Amino acid sequence: MVNHPVGDVVIDVFVGVDVGKAEHHAVALDAAGEVILDRSLPQDEGRLRQLIGDLKQRGRVLFVVDQPATIGALPLAVARAEAVEVGYLPGLAMRRIADIHAGEAKTDARDAAVIAHGARSMPHALRSLRPDDETVAELAMLAGFDQDLAEQINQASNRIRGLLTQVHPALERAIGPRMQHPAVLDLIGRYPSPQAMRSAGRARLASRLRKVAPRLAERVADEIVAALDEQTVVVTGTDAAGQVLARLVEQLTVLRRQRDEIALQVERLVEAHPLSLVLTSMPGVGFKTAAIIVVEVSGKHFASAAHLAAYAGLAPVTRRSGSSIRGEHHSRRGNKRLKRALYLSAFAALRDPASRTYYDRKRLERKGHQQALIALARRRCDVLFAMLRDATTYDADRHVAA
Repeated sequence: MVNHPVGDVVIDVFVGVDVGKAEHHAVALDAAGEVILDRSLPQDEGRLRQLIGDLKQRGRVLFVVDQPATIGALPLAVARAEAVEVGYLPGLAMRRIADIHAGEAKTDARDAAVIAHGARSMPHALRSLRPDDETVAELAMLAGFDQDLAEQINQASNRIRGLLTQVHPALERAIGPRMQHPAVLDLIGRYPSPQAMRSAGRARLASRLRKVAPRLAERVADEIVAALDEQTVVVTGTDAAGQVLARLVEQLTVLRRQRDEIALQVERLVEAHPLSLVLTSMPGVGFKTAAIIVVEVSGKHFASAAHLAAYAGLAPVTRRSGSSIRGEHHSRRGNKRLKRALYLSAFAALRDPASRTYYDRKRLERKGHQQALIALARRRCDVLFAMLRDATTYDADRHVAA
């Protein structure tokens, strides 16, 4: 991975920008380290273009920010449009560079100065913004929205189950576990209360279910009828609950459709990414997991597999005090999104013979299910590091069973 964004190009002006929601702060240095600009500027294309245009008159410009996405996206887009070199300074590198500069104040002006000085004197600390960063930015936005949709789906589903438990616990026990099934959602949308289902009768319920789930229709219809027979009293608020249920089901259906549409867009972007074949060749890694890996790992440099595992929060932590060693524990730090993605992909990979062999071996070592899965996720993280480093697809011979 190339650290210096400009390679052997001679830079005349180093611009450090501490980005913000409403305005940014820019500090520019010349090749000798003298400050030639120190001011705030709004989140405005015109002002950004004017600033960069004035600095270009002094020679070749390197434009560096501390956040390449979100609120830093516009300054970078303008810099690219002005044909200047761009890069960004990772947070950890910025904190280390800040430690060697005088003062402890945390201000936008000081942060911008730290970025500018780091760009001029420590080019190895910078990270390049590669051509595929636009794809990464799109994936990050879609993956974030997908996560929001997943949370809203769970909230709506739990709300439906809560209302059913309130007015008819037996009915909730019958259909609650299948709440995410399209056939069940369609049925509740058509008959949103226990009374409506009872009035419809078994034949209509089965007919409605059969349209979406032919194999489940008869069994689910029987379970619903049996559940309805278990309760004869009508709980207060049942009618209102039916009205709310109908709207919640409509909301849940829309959310699920939106998530399916987002999944197609994520799949399209992942397929177009250079690492697509590498990542999806690993058992248990689908397009969504690959998207998270691309977003969370892209642009970062890991010296070894252990560094990647530590970043993902999969490296065990040894706790000791003096001569007392309390053993190894799972880290609570690291990138939680990446850790969850690798953990879930390890679970999905249990159908893979090599992964299953390693998991079973850990269980024989008296590790619990979760401990064995985390161990498997860590081993797969090591393999993932080698795959990314060498740009090679998955090879079972060097996988977890080795």
